[in-house]
Amino acid sequence: MTEKIFYQDSYQKAHQSEIVAVLEDGIVMESTIFYPLGGGQPGDTGTLILNSDEYRVTNTYFAEDKVMIVHQMNAVALMTFKVGDRVDMLLDWERRHRHMRMHTSLHLMCYLISAQATGGSIGEMDSRIDFDLQGQVVDKDNLTVEMNRLITNQLAVSIGSITDEALAQNPSLVRTMSVQPPKGQGSIRTVTILNTDYQPCGGTHVNNTAEIGEVIVTKIKNKGKQNKRISLALVNP
Repeated sequence: MTEKIFYQDSYQKAHQSEIVAVLEDGIVMESTIFYPLGGGQPGDTGTLILNSDEYRVTNTYFAEDKVMIVHQMNAVALMTFKVGDRVDMLLDWERRHRHMRMHTSLHLMCYLISAQATGGSIGEMDSRIDFDLQGQVVDKDNLTVEMNRLITNQLAVSIGSITDEALAQNPSLVRTMSVQPPKGQGSIRTVTILNTDYQPCGGTHVNNTAEIGEVIVTKIKNKGKQNKRISLALVNP
């Protein structure tokens, strides 16, 4: 199992770890600061340094066993690495931080819209989230105002956990139908935004909503009879 340093500290930009496996398209390390693709959030990119030489990580994702995290690299670079090597890792921090800002923004959206979310996608500059509105009316301009009100309230964001049993008794905490939290490990990671949103989530987030900066709801699009896709962008990426 790869230790998820990003669960403990989403702001750590550099780290050193030991290679435990070299696969066909990437390497697995004992621990990592690189977030793997999942929950609508892209996998991290960055640089690995071995003997002063730098190699690009073009994507990060979970292996089929869902416990090892693969740092994808090209075939030529992979020939350099072997099990047991100690590698320095440097995250593409600006890209990651934009994902953190956008991910936290979507949690605020879930607070403002009570309907069940049916899907979503996080990008660097803009993101989207789909809701089964069931007749609920959403105004683009008003939603923009309310989002920025919450952001400027400087709400603290904290990480916690909930047991499998407690979540089973409170299924409404899972806000996105298409992304189910991993179960069977005893506890599930949660994200709380002070006095607003609380839900299971394995993604990376900012520590305070003020970090998000100004956002704008760019469009609301029909994606079925009652399903609406709401697109959101950072004003100052």
